[in-house]
Amino acid sequence: MDERHPAIVIVGSGFAGLGMAIQLKRHGFHDFVVLEKSPALGGTWHDNTYPGCACDVPSHMYSFSFELNPGWSRMFAPQPEIRAYLERTADKYDVRRHIRFGVAVETMEYDETARRWNVTTADGTVLRPRAVVSGIGALHIPKYPDLPGIENFRGTAFHSAEWDHSYDLTGKRVAVIGTGASAIQFVPKVAEQAAELVVFQRTAPWIQPKPDFTFPAPARGLLKTVPGAARAFRNGIYWVLEARAVGFTIDPRLSGPQKQVALRHIRRQIPDPELRAKVTPDYTIGCKRILLSNDYYPALTRPNVELETAGIAEVREHSIVTADGREYQVDAIIYGTGFKVTDALAEQRVVGRDGVKIQEVWANGIEAYRGTTVPGFPNLFFLLGPNTGLGHNSVVFMIEVQIQHVLSCLRLLAEHGADAIEPRPAALRRFNDRMQRRLRRAVWNEGGCQSWYLDEGGVNRTLWPGHTFEFWASTRKARPEDYILIR
Repeated sequence: MDERHPAIVIVGSGFAGLGMAIQLKRHGFHDFVVLEKSPALGGTWHDNTYPGCACDVPSHMYSFSFELNPGWSRMFAPQPEIRAYLERTADKYDVRRHIRFGVAVETMEYDETARRWNVTTADGTVLRPRAVVSGIGALHIPKYPDLPGIENFRGTAFHSAEWDHSYDLTGKRVAVIGTGASAIQFVPKVAEQAAELVVFQRTAPWIQPKPDFTFPAPARGLLKTVPGAARAFRNGIYWVLEARAVGFTIDPRLSGPQKQVALRHIRRQIPDPELRAKVTPDYTIGCKRILLSNDYYPALTRPNVELETAGIAEVREHSIVTADGREYQVDAIIYGTGFKVTDALAEQRVVGRDGVKIQEVWANGIEAYRGTTVPGFPNLFFLLGPNTGLGHNSVVFMIEVQIQHVLSCLRLLAEHGADAIEPRPAALRRFNDRMQRRLRRAVWNEGGCQSWYLDEGGVNRTLWPGHTFEFWASTRKARPEDYILIR
């Protein structure tokens, strides 16, 4: 392989990038490199090391279908175990030697004459592949709140995705801003250490019990030794999770049972009626991500913890002031405010045919055919692109479907002796218009909430509007009539 002219460059080594690399090798293709900005592989499972970090999708489903792991220790695996799984899988399929660590991609620009991409890294190196697969994902650019005076704070402050393990929270006065998926995992851990903890909640999340448990050794043994057992267990989880999509995508009124589970969870874990009222959402369940936790509500009932629902008016050097004038003295602020999801794609420095920047194409919102390809950007493939996220099942399933789609595009190139492939604008228009019509009727748009699923225009650019098996049936194989082959 020519180091500067690999056939394919893959950006990122999380589930998406690793999955793509492994499938290329499994199909006999070895002329590729993986560029990873971090010093180790794993993507979000390398970056996020906050206390309590774990998956909220059952472990046996949150893994590659071709590399089942019967040895998961828990139903919902903790971060170190998921990262270890990715490390082990990379070694088994011998893709580590294709990865260049500590290499951040700065720009990608298409050379129409040579029909190659110029991929420039932070150190100035230029690689010239024929195709690029972006596997950067959506959860890697931390999002900070825009609060008056935030720059004046003199204590310790950090985002949950950039946890400061050198700072001892023991006996400190701590503020947590945000009550999303990460916060509900680390708040119980912080509450055990801090002398005082105030959690600033803007919108109450719907939380259901987390059906987590340790897999006993005999059960792990059965999954490992009985032929088909691990596959059958995984399939069972898939269909249980898939059933949740009914209320999300068909009619929000069908989510009544989901709401009752969440309300019962509040009643059982929070005896104080005032606190119950604070944590009870006022929007349709499913409009924002449904969270799973058994210890978040009990943490809020601790005597050293306070849930504050009045908005933040100002951050001062050593305190936070609420909209109703209350001032909290704090030593540290932890931001559990999530990630720049739609921005993660839109902020990439990508230039396609005729010098067109991807931001120009996406001026009215990000969109991609099957969430994977964009007209005017030949041989560029996005894994976990627009509208491939899920509110009910494992995103690893979606990644694997997209990988099959990319492979089928590469096969079309080989079969037709073509140099490049890109989707027809009409195919993208049909796909996106049909999808957005469905999304407008779904709970994420009709549920009465504001969420990171929606862009600034209120359009859902994040989630797939239906069942994952629909995505599988329609996307795994590229339709030649929907693509332009450039010879």
